[in-house]
Amino acid sequence: MHIKYNLIHKDGSARYGTLETNYGTFETPMFMPVGTLANVKTLMPEELKAIHSGIILSNTYHLWLRPGEDIVEKAGGLHKFMNYDGPILTDSGGFQVFSLAKKKDITEEGVKFKSHIDGKELLLTPEKSIEIQNKLDSDIAMSFDECIDYPVTYEYAKASTERTLRWAKRGKDVHKNPNQSLFGIVQGGEFEDLRRMSAEETVKMDFDGYSIGGTSIGEPKDVMYKMISYAIKYLPEDKPRYLMGVGDPLDILEGIRQGIDMFDCVHPTRLARHGNAFTYDGKINLHNAKYKEDFTPIDSECDCYTCKNFTKAYVRHLLTCNEMNAGRLLSIHNLRFLIKLTEDARLAIKENRYDEFVESFTNKYTKKSSN
Repeated sequence: MHIKYNLIHKDGSARYGTLETNYGTFETPMFMPVGTLANVKTLMPEELKAIHSGIILSNTYHLWLRPGEDIVEKAGGLHKFMNYDGPILTDSGGFQVFSLAKKKDITEEGVKFKSHIDGKELLLTPEKSIEIQNKLDSDIAMSFDECIDYPVTYEYAKASTERTLRWAKRGKDVHKNPNQSLFGIVQGGEFEDLRRMSAEETVKMDFDGYSIGGTSIGEPKDVMYKMISYAIKYLPEDKPRYLMGVGDPLDILEGIRQGIDMFDCVHPTRLARHGNAFTYDGKINLHNAKYKEDFTPIDSECDCYTCKNFTKAYVRHLLTCNEMNAGRLLSIHNLRFLIKLTEDARLAIKENRYDEFVESFTNKYTKKSSN
């Protein structure tokens, strides 16, 4: 089946709804953990279920290189290959355009890469991206796009946005997996007219959902929030809205305020591997010596496995000894923190107190500087 979004309640522009998928129905807004290589780093599938994960992500570009889409297809698709019986979204490889390719290598045909593994010359086209994702058999595939740098000239942003629209049409024309939904991606940089043009033209192609790309790439917060506002007003109410690559708690809450339903980011697990943890009193770094004899949970308000069973002092000890379980325990906590944040946001929307919820969370989260 293709996913189906059901809008249940609104508080201002903030939306509470459900997504019906091949693997059950899930509430939105939601945060989606990232499993780039068919694995959320350090975590097992049952641990993802324990933190109430719904949709998780995998990366088309990386799985194309290793182990190859044909291997995954022979295994029975991505769900069987990684033993995850929940919905999976695959990105298109578009972010690798941003992070790996040079502008001269981005053409109408597609994007030329050198493999980050062995230096081999590669060409990723809209058709190839969709072909790979069809074989991976994810529940949601993404259109192939260019994630525009910040800042860029208006002329470059316009040409890139128009090309991304043509790529979207080419990808949609070859999409052949009847059990897989396909999302379009809105680009346009920081320019209001380009965001509107991209949104309106992408919606005309009638995708199963719509994402806003090109944010959280180094631009100031106010610019990012404007990028969202420029696009979201032109997206249909009866389709899911996905803000790509955003994992900061305050950014998630602002996205929800503007009407976003889905978020993802590598941020929580990457922070964890460097000893950082989200708390309701702000982000903390457990390498800090002041936690050496702190025998309290990372966050007393958190209901995750880590906070129920271990102390800051113990996790700090694991960090200083370079034990892998430090990253595991912090990843469990950070992912659960963001998932719980969206759960709390859903409740606030249902009770028509979303603005008050955001104000209360923000006041507490920002009252202490990061340490």
